[in-house]
Amino acid sequence: PRCTPSSCSEKHPAMADTKLIGFGNPLLDISAVVEQDVLDKWGAKLNDAILAEDKHKPMYAELAESHPVEYIAGGATQNSIRVAQWVMGKPGSTAFVGCVGKDQFGDKLEQAARGDGVNAAYMKHPETPTGTCAVLVKGGERSLVANLSAANCYEISHYETAEIQELVTAANIVYCAGFFLTVSPPTMIALGKHVAEKHKTFCLNLSAPFICQFFKDPLLSVMPYVDFLFGNESEAAEFGKAMGWGEELDVVALKAAAMPKESGSPPPPPPP
Repeated sequence: PRCTPSSCSEKHPAMADTKLIGFGNPLLDISAVVEQDVLDKWGAKLNDAILAEDKHKPMYAELAESHPVEYIAGGATQNSIRVAQWVMGKPGSTAFVGCVGKDQFGDKLEQAARGDGVNAAYMKHPETPTGTCAVLVKGGERSLVANLSAANCYEISHYETAEIQELVTAANIVYCAGFFLTVSPPTMIALGKHVAEKHKTFCLNLSAPFICQFFKDPLLSVMPYVDFLFGNESEAAEFGKAMGWGEELDVVALKAAAMPKESGSPPPPPPP
């Protein structure tokens, strides 16, 4: 069953300064350097990302007991927005929207984002806990196992609130990771329509091979609004396979660029 929305985060005082807004899955990363047998035990592969299944539920506590772990405010989109905020400098230049629980982890995520200058405008779910992501690091590479929890509860009704609409209206660029396609495609489509109508810029990241494998239909429903598509080699190859284009990256890139756009034109240059 879908979750019902609750209250939003406290309103940030500088919404008009927002230039870039991200929508995604806010997660508390639990990071540890692990051995190969840990990866094998949980069916995790390096340089990959998966959604947690029931078999992964004990992993988070076991990892904290067996390895030194680091707790980091994360989630793919939120991380990207925090880096962009660091580059842009002026507090409130970026905003991030997603769903957390009304709990200590959710408070930590909000404090970390706001401390970095990001306008964190979370939907807060009263019953579902804040999501977590195991970051299993070995030999300089990592494997991600995400337990979305509250992040999976985001609803378009929160997007439609006056607070979020004010942020979206102020922003010139919208960024989403493909992971959000597993949560709220209607929100992403609504964002895309706004971007196309107002001649703004929509950026989408493929995020992981499984998005192309198992969420192709939601992905294709958003693609007409996308101006910039990001992905690594394995994600691009999987997208090519899903589309019947093959796995040659130059071919995939050209065919993706030639897909129809709702606005019918490339994005405008950013304002000075």
